[in-house]
Amino acid sequence: MVDDNRRGDDERGPGAAYQMFVVMEDLLDKLKLLDYEEEVLAKHNMKALSRHYFASSAYMPSNPGEQFFMFTIIASWLINAAGRPFEQPQEYDDPNATVSNILSQLRAFGGLVDFPPSKLKAGSGEHVCYVLDRLAEEALKERVFSWRRPNYPTEEMEEESVMEDDAELTLSKVEEEMTEEPDDCEEENVMDLEALKSRTNQSEARLSSKPDNILESNMDAAEWNLEVERVLPQLKVTIRTDHKDWRIHVDQMHQHKDGIKSSLKEAKGYLDKLQEEIGKTLEKVGSREKYINNQLEHLIQDYRSAQSKLSEARECYQQGSGGVTERTRVLAEITEELEKVKQEMEEKGSSMSDGAPVVKIKQSLTKLKQEIVQMDIRIGVVEHTLLQAKLKEKSNMTRDMHATNIPEPAIGAY
Repeated sequence: MVDDNRRGDDERGPGAAYQMFVVMEDLLDKLKLLDYEEEVLAKHNMKALSRHYFASSAYMPSNPGEQFFMFTIIASWLINAAGRPFEQPQEYDDPNATVSNILSQLRAFGGLVDFPPSKLKAGSGEHVCYVLDRLAEEALKERVFSWRRPNYPTEEMEEESVMEDDAELTLSKVEEEMTEEPDDCEEENVMDLEALKSRTNQSEARLSSKPDNILESNMDAAEWNLEVERVLPQLKVTIRTDHKDWRIHVDQMHQHKDGIKSSLKEAKGYLDKLQEEIGKTLEKVGSREKYINNQLEHLIQDYRSAQSKLSEARECYQQGSGGVTERTRVLAEITEELEKVKQEMEEKGSSMSDGAPVVKIKQSLTKLKQEIVQMDIRIGVVEHTLLQAKLKEKSNMTRDMHATNIPEPAIGAY
């Protein structure tokens, strides 16, 4: 049986051992939907169940007695909630009878019971979680409950909280940073246009006043040219371009397009060479594959025939294992009935071999004899009293008969 269980776990997969934890979490959600805190826990003064209460594991503390009692209480409550009357089991009831009654109710709901009832006596494990989960589903159906898709709340992102990624800077921002960082040499040579404008305004204000005489220049032309050559570097004016102008963007797009074309030519050459090498490699692999297939064709046929035989053997094994499972379940039920019969026979045998009833009967007989003796004594006393009364009455009658004069009270008496 242990080997069969291991084979079943291997066929289901490596995660089958942890499936009970998922079922237990779903079961706890269903119990909360059915309001088991008030209807079960508050009524019996019990603690709330943990997420993995009925899941058995070597790394989790377990109390089989407490878990089995909790299992029976919740199962009976779920059966009643599903619309079927079921008496709540007590703490000192027979566990075999309780488990058999719960499984019979589960079969009545249409549940599949392909495991022995002794699996539920531990109070935890995969089968306990399955039974409770199935009963919880029936209770939810009785209360006309349906699962719906969750409605997630929409969260509006604030503009201030959105952080811009450094890798996604816009072209305009890059241009702005480039234009906002002029060279130091240009700052030294560039004249301040605002100051120049203010000076020209002041000079115009001064010239607006009409002079008295006509101004004549007495400056030498050679000196003027020298002064112009000296001041010419400081008269350089740079007009900063607007980074939001679409013409700048178009020029930059053309520059990037030319760079992409130039890099694409080089990359295309490398890709063509790589394509040729990959094609040659694929041709070699195809030829090798054909050669291997021709060489291993008879082995492949043998493998296919062996695989078909294996599938047939698996089908036979599944059919046989299904029959074995059913017979194992029947054997478990018969074993439980046999245990019940043995227990009843032991109780009757112990009651038959017990000498307490015989002692009680002897004591009762002794007490009865004592009471009979007392009754005989009382009967003798009563008979003696009656005899004395009769003798006294007879003596009175005889005396009255021999008396010559009958007194008046005596005459009235007769």
